Amino acid sequence: MKFSVDKHEKYVLVKLNESKLNSSITPQLKSELILMNTEGQRNIVLDLSMVKFADSSGLSSLLVGHRLCKNGDGVFILVGLNSSVARLITISQLDNVLTVVNTSDEAIDLIFMEEIEKDLKNEAR
Repeated sequence: MKFSVDKHEKYVLVKLNESKLNSSITPQLKSELILMNTEGQRNIVLDLSMVKFADSSGLSSLLVGHRLCKNGDGVFILVGLNSSVARLITISQLDNVLTVVNTSDEAIDLIFMEEIEKDLKNEAR
């Protein structure tokens, strides 16, 4: 699996450099997401701009990332979806579960807004 990881203080940006998100890729992707989560990363941005095709196993790996981040009180955000992958997510009704934005910058802004809200809630206690 080809991908790049860009770690920051509040989030990790993972860019998948594959054209297909299918059963040949998903075990490695799930392993990487679990490893990042184990290392304490709770906010993950997954850039799928290179992905042209996804199947049910690909969707499963996205749900794993979502669950790991949610359980860690963080967010899992997808960016750069092409029309066929976005359509698959919509047809599967996962657009109600997964957070999808257009660009990495939007995802980063969303993460910082979430972090500020958490800090404010903690201060109010």
